[in-house]
Amino acid sequence: MNAKQLLITVLALLGLFWSFAWAETPSDGNTGTGIEGVIMISPAQPGPAREGMPDTKPLANVTWVVQTEKGMVASFTTDSEGRFRVSLPPSRYTVSRKEHMSRIGHYGPFEVDVEPGKMTTVEWKCDSGMR
Repeated sequence: MNAKQLLITVLALLGLFWSFAWAETPSDGNTGTGIEGVIMISPAQPGPAREGMPDTKPLANVTWVVQTEKGMVASFTTDSEGRFRVSLPPSRYTVSRKEHMSRIGHYGPFEVDVEPGKMTTVEWKCDSGMR
């Protein structure tokens, strides 16, 4: 291989590596920052706690809004196990249940700080209001 072929090969490889690196970079500037976790609710059923019966369950398929002091910035819906993951830039956020009309129960708001370079893991518990 002569010098010209070597130079072309090296430039082609550099271009290939650069294109892969560019494709892996999120377009919104987030590099793996945000909030992830699970939201639970308790008590899970009315009446006294029963031995052998769980008193807490996942809060499944519920939509939440994420806000800063400037207003809403994102929303997410928990899955069937109450889990969620939402990408957000570093900042302080308030997370509240969307469209909660009932006066019974307590569903946040929850305060959370997202730090640069990491996902913030949370486990929040809501009060169903059942007694």
